[in-house]
Parts: sequence; structure tokens; C-alpha cells
Amino acid sequence: MQVIITDAWLAKSRALHLSGWQLLAAALSASLVLMLVAAGMYHWVFLKGAREGWPVIGSVVRLMIKDETEQRDRYLRENLNVMARKVGDMEARMMQLESLGARVSGLAGVSMDLKTPPGRGGALVSARPLSLEELQATLDDLERLTNQRVDLMTVIESRLFDQRIRKMMVPTQAPVPGKPLGSAFGWRIDPISGTSALHTGQDYQADTGTPILAAAGGVVVTQSYHPEYGQMIEVDHGNELITRYAHASRVHVRKGDLVKRGQRIAEVGTSGRSTGPHLHFEVLVQGIPQDPKKFLNLNPNPVTVAGARAGAVAAP
Repeated sequence: MQVIITDAWLAKSRALHLSGWQLLAAALSASLVLMLVAAGMYHWVFLKGAREGWPVIGSVVRLMIKDETEQRDRYLRENLNVMARKVGDMEARMMQLESLGARVSGLAGVSMDLKTPPGRGGALVSARPLSLEELQATLDDLERLTNQRVDLMTVIESRLFDQRIRKMMVPTQAPVPGKPLGSAFGWRIDPISGTSALHTGQDYQADTGTPILAAAGGVVVTQSYHPEYGQMIEVDHGNELITRYAHASRVHVRKGDLVKRGQRIAEVGTSGRSTGPHLHFEVLVQGIPQDPKKFLNLNPNPVTVAGARAGAVAAP
């Protein structure tokens, strides 16, 4: 394509030769410039009309703002409704948790005196849509109640753990399970001296080498040979409660060892002042011998008491 440019007096002329690609690029450039100018003018006119309140433009602006506001309100309302349903589910679960907590606290011996705020509690049901402020207030109440429940459950857990530990420290485990009982706690005729004497423990008849189990968890405070008790072990369970295991043939723990309920600590024997293989088991509270049956009977599976066999009773 050839373009000829001349001045006003036709004194000079100039010819421009444009190829097809150059002509297309020029057209596109001109179009882009026109679009930018039009957009700028439209923007300037629209803003000026909105600021100065031109009737037509003002109406368009109000419609746009109204539509945008309605869309935003509808979006917020839909999200508030979803959140309200979830909060309602949370409150219903909080009621279930409160009921469960009441039962568990009764087992743990903990007083549960937690009250929901006035006018609240239960599933979140409302006849009218909730506002954002009301929903936030409900969430704040739920957070406060949740913190209270967490504190309560922590106390209950601590109390139940303490009760479990105390229970595990009470000698209710038979030291020689399944074996018949010999001489019981109390006054009897001493099998060696033939005189009346207090038998301070409970005898278990068993063959030499039969495992002796710890009646409860505790710390070994004595592991030595006693002239009367023979190979003897004493386990301290706290609260001035001690169990004693006598006449062992072999011991498996030492002084200072921690033992668990049911742990093998020794083997039945006939060491010391004894007339036959057996275990002499004692329970002492503040150093005073107690009847072991008072503790062993707390076990849901107590050992059946059998008659004593002759020649298998101990002196101490």
C-alpha cells in the first residue's frame, strides 16, 4: 500500500509504502488508542456524574450499590445460618458432655456445680434469624463452658487416677493364687512349742519353688534373712501399710526395688522357723499385724480357704 502526504500548498509531497503487516499493526494501534481514550472518558464522565448526582448516572450507581449490598447480605445470612446450625449441634453435644460429666464426677467424688447462662443452653433453636452479635455471644458462652468442662474433666481425671493408684497400693492380690490356705490369722497352738501363740499372718501351702507374687505395688524396704521368718521380703505400699513374705527359698528383688501388683518377687520355701514349705504372709498397718483376709476379700476373685494340712504350718 502506498500513502502520499502533501502539505497545504502542495509544495511538497511524500510517499509512504506500507506492507500488509505494517498496515495491520497500525490499525491495531489506532484501535487500542481509541479504546483507551473511550475508557478514560467513560470513567471520567461516570465518576463526575456520580459525585455531582446526575439523574441517570446516580440511578445506575444506586442500583449497583443496592445489588452489591443484597448479594453481601444474602451471603452473610447464608453463612450465619450455617454457623447457627453448627453452634446448635455444639450446644447439644455440650449437654451430652455435661450429663456424662455429672455421672463421671459422681464416680470420682467431685462436685459438679456448673450452670449454663440464663436463657441459654440446649440446642440453638430460634424463630427468627440470629444476628452476628447474638451468634458471637453464644460462641463466647460455649467457649466459657468448654473451658469449665476441660477444667472439670482434668480434676476428675486426677481424682480417678489417684483412686486407681490407691487401689493398686492396697494388698488385695493373693500372693500364691490358687493354693489352699493353711493357718489363719489369730490365736492358735504353736506347732513347734505347743503353746498358745498369736499367728500374725496367713499361711499358703505350696510346694518349694512356687512363685510368690506381690499383693500390691510398692517399694521393697526389707530383703534379708530373719531367724524366725527365714528369707523375708517386706514391701511398703505407702500410708504406713506394709506386706511381709516369709520362709522363701529364693528371692528375686532387692531392697529399694519398685514392684508392681502381681510381680514375681520370690519362691515358696521352708527357711527359718517352719515345719514345711509354705508362704507366711502378713499385712501390717502402722507396724501392727492385721488379718490379711480383710484385704484379700476386697478382691472380686478371692482364694478359697481350705483346711490346714498337718506338717505344713509355720511358727511365726
